[in-house]
Amino acid sequence: MNQPELTRQALSILRSPENFQWYVIPLLALVVYVYTNEISKKNWKGIAAGLSLYLVHWFYEILNALIQYGSGHALWTVPAGTAFLLLVGVGIELSLMFSVAGLVLSKVLPEDPQMKIMGVNNRIFFAVINAALFSFIEIFLAKTPAFHWVYSWWGAFPVFLTVYIPFFVVSFLCYDWKPKIQVMVMGSLFVVDVLMMVIFAGILKWI
Repeated sequence: MNQPELTRQALSILRSPENFQWYVIPLLALVVYVYTNEISKKNWKGIAAGLSLYLVHWFYEILNALIQYGSGHALWTVPAGTAFLLLVGVGIELSLMFSVAGLVLSKVLPEDPQMKIMGVNNRIFFAVINAALFSFIEIFLAKTPAFHWVYSWWGAFPVFLTVYIPFFVVSFLCYDWKPKIQVMVMGSLFVVDVLMMVIFAGILKWI
């Protein structure tokens, strides 16, 4: 299927309730359970890792939607298969997954933030490993009708380098930051994301 048609399909279901499925509710309940469970354990570091990744994820998705508005095509699109398309490149299922990814994967981090693995700081090592894993998963997703890399030059390696490494580097570094720095970084990301959504989705209706 050609790119204009895939873009048209994605835009035709953008924030439309027509494809809603009830499985979204238990997925949301699982996300709530994950975070309330970690709050009960006072795992603030893990929560910071989870929320920081999620906020970076939203920043990238907004940028991707702005690319679609400016050029006519996003770098990645979700033309089908989602119960609710939040932005042109992300359905609610993917977004819920990213909301817990940083928290869950922070559990593999060694207690010592200075420990090295094969000569590399363990935070950076695990960020790169997880970025590679998620990039490989996208190779599969891009072969399905539900997810599409629009441009021929955009694929697993650019995704690995420019998307997933920043996701996990921010998440795993945030895990160790002092609470004041965690709050400052996450608060800044939250304000930027909200302002972008209010301006570009709410007021201008670009995305």
